[in-house]
Amino acid sequence: MTARVEPPADPRRILSSLGALRALAGTYPAGHPMIADKLREADEAVRQHLHGRDAIRIDIIHGVVHLDGIPFDGDSDVRGIGVDSIHFRSGVQPEELQALAEVLWQLKPDDAAEPVSVSLTRRQVRHITVGRLVPLDTSWRAQQWTDRPAGVLDPDYEESLALAQQTFEQLSTGRALDTVTVRDLVRLLISRVASSNVALAHILAVKQYENLTYCHSVNVAVLSLLLGRQLRLDNETLTALVEAALLHDVGKTRIPLDLIKKPGALDKRERRMVEAHTIFGAEILVQTEGLGPVTPLVALEHHRSVAGSGYPDLGDGVVPHVFSQIVSVADIYEAVTGARSYQAPTPPERACLLLARLAGEKLNGALVKAFVNAITFFPIGSLVRTSRDEIGLVIRTATGEPLHPVISLVDETLQTPAGEIDTTERDASGAYCRHIVETLPQRDSLNVAHFLTAAA
Repeated sequence: MTARVEPPADPRRILSSLGALRALAGTYPAGHPMIADKLREADEAVRQHLHGRDAIRIDIIHGVVHLDGIPFDGDSDVRGIGVDSIHFRSGVQPEELQALAEVLWQLKPDDAAEPVSVSLTRRQVRHITVGRLVPLDTSWRAQQWTDRPAGVLDPDYEESLALAQQTFEQLSTGRALDTVTVRDLVRLLISRVASSNVALAHILAVKQYENLTYCHSVNVAVLSLLLGRQLRLDNETLTALVEAALLHDVGKTRIPLDLIKKPGALDKRERRMVEAHTIFGAEILVQTEGLGPVTPLVALEHHRSVAGSGYPDLGDGVVPHVFSQIVSVADIYEAVTGARSYQAPTPPERACLLLARLAGEKLNGALVKAFVNAITFFPIGSLVRTSRDEIGLVIRTATGEPLHPVISLVDETLQTPAGEIDTTERDASGAYCRHIVETLPQRDSLNVAHFLTAAA
């Protein structure tokens, strides 16, 4: 006899009771019997859906209600809650539902007051988050880039991307952060990925892909590790730093992907939604057991400057933790050297100059200097042209010589090494024999791994 499979409960009961509770909150004082009855109904509906689950996500897309991505057909008035997306996590209390209803009653369609996330946090709502779907202006032509590096040739880096993608996708569906996978990923990055020149070529050089959250996070973790090693941090501190860097953007799993990828400028409401990822990330991480104590702080602070400005607003003059300052340097470099729908990637040498311009006011100047010394202006894996019009791939960098790497010349087919050149060499007068003039776009026919392996 086949067991009967129960269909998932209809989430519109939650929305209906919340809509009524929202309206009552604007009509009657707290504690009124009508509010108490509707609050009890909403609480029962939420608990029914959360039974045996860590979280549920309800989205209203073009008038259709979705529960964890599954649509529910049929007519229902779902306009009464004032938002388009609402997430409940296990442990939600009736007091939080009432506070949510009161916040939503005060919410206006184009409210310019404090973000809903801030209002909910201020009212001790810990197990509910809400959002609105954003109409995007994508009518103008935008460059379409891949979401990750094409043809990853380092197996350890490939594994790290797969683990990170799995971790972030689980979070985006409302599941808890898998700390076991996070620990495995941190060990992999420290022990193998950061020691592979092939992997570093994917991370340091120009990236012909739109480095979205999980890929960006892996790269920022490795860049933070390189900076930490340059600062001679001990192994225990490096491990804590890499964990914090890897998870600094987990709050973006609560931001609509279309908004993260939107080509062009954001309006005020969209910008507030994106900036809220710092608070969302800190909330996720502070509620996750087994993480380092600084990890949630880095998620909160990595968009704040050394001068105490930036977001979120934590008060005048509040200087970020040194881990947050390290991740900020790595975050900016990684972001600008990757592609965007509205702009091509920035070459590493120009990215380093951008960091230098931000030093002192936004970034820690000493950390910027250490970072540039660690990765150099022309990092491993960069395809460059010299002042003698030679084309070569950077295979080694020299300590104290950020502008003068060792390159492997490439032939016309871009397949065979044609000899090594150390651009630190000088002539009899003491002048450099050659300079690197520019970084060139990567070419699909160039087998970077072949050159780097041959040079090892």
